Amino acid sequence: MRHREILLEYKVHPLWQFLEQTYGFEQAFRMFKPYEGANIQPQLVDKNTMVVSMPLILSNTNYVGTHFGGSLYSMCDPFFMFLLMMNLGKDYMVWDKGAKIDFVKPGEGTVTATFHIPNSEFEDLKELLKKEKKTIRTYETEVIGEDGKTVAKITKDLYIRRLV
Repeated sequence: MRHREILLEYKVHPLWQFLEQTYGFEQAFRMFKPYEGANIQPQLVDKNTMVVSMPLILSNTNYVGTHFGGSLYSMCDPFFMFLLMMNLGKDYMVWDKGAKIDFVKPGEGTVTATFHIPNSEFEDLKELLKKEKKTIRTYETEVIGEDGKTVAKITKDLYIRRLV
């Protein structure tokens, strides 16, 4: 069988564009049903930083009364990708390549994760992608409980490609 590369059209979905333009970035995410149901609350601090919190409520509670692991991962899933997309611009494609979550201790109360990518990383990526067509970068964050202790560690591998 011949292998042929299938290129996906890479653009923000029109529904997300509408929600973001109409309600703003944070509110668009809060309206996203998986986030609404789990009460995941993203906050865009600045162009480099997102802080996401999630209080423990019935719809994100697991069988033993702590945060459901899927909700813990969900609250961390897209934000490194979005920071890269927003800062690199339309000349670059960013896709999730892989992820890992390490559950450190049960999550109770409100948990928070901070996603930050410094300007130097965007500059380094643009320079690298002038020479290379694509790269994979790894980013990490921790989900922190109300007590200041780590609930989970998240590692995200992101595929980044220059389109032009």
